Amino acid sequence: MRYDLVIFDNDGVLVDSEPLSNRLLAGYLTELGHPTSYEGSLRDYMGAAMHRVHDLVEERTGRRLPEDFDDVFHRRVFAAFERELEPVAGAVGVLEKLAADGVPYCVASSGSHERIRVGHRKTGLDRWFDDGRIFSSQDVGRGKPAPDLFLHAAERMGVDPARCVVVEDSPLGVRAAVAAGMDVYGFTAMTPGDRLTGATQLFSDMGELVDLLV
Repeated sequence: MRYDLVIFDNDGVLVDSEPLSNRLLAGYLTELGHPTSYEGSLRDYMGAAMHRVHDLVEERTGRRLPEDFDDVFHRRVFAAFERELEPVAGAVGVLEKLAADGVPYCVASSGSHERIRVGHRKTGLDRWFDDGRIFSSQDVGRGKPAPDLFLHAAERMGVDPARCVVVEDSPLGVRAAVAAGMDVYGFTAMTPGDRLTGATQLFSDMGELVDLLV
């Protein structure tokens, strides 16, 4: 393995949550008088922490979202997770291989700790991630595209950023990894490769990842 640490994004990389959460986000914003399409939600918010939703809506409209926006949205998302969430195809095999080979790995997500854990419990991925392998934008001051989260994960895992590789599926996440001085493998299952500018490598099938990292 050419890297000392593999850092996974969560949504869209480990759990197939992006279609669910962006459909709900677009619907909720529209309900509140901020018309948003599913495609627009993916474009503007995929891979981002919740503060980006608040910031963009206020920047564009001059209006703030309700105080309980995050709580209401997360209740809807978690309910959808319980009904529908599945792991990304091939993700379990990748984790099994990394664990068997003793390769350090972790998850660094824009989502909250609660969101990460709810998704992992539903999909069975919790067996691969103890508390020491889970990092959230809640842990740092700035979410992606700032490099803070990835640098925090590397520091906590005791690995030089230059020896880390990030697995990402969003333009914001790729930008964050590049800013952190890390290689980044862009997963194109949902995002066209030309939007993942700066990625070290692009791939479309999670089952290919381990061979690409060798």
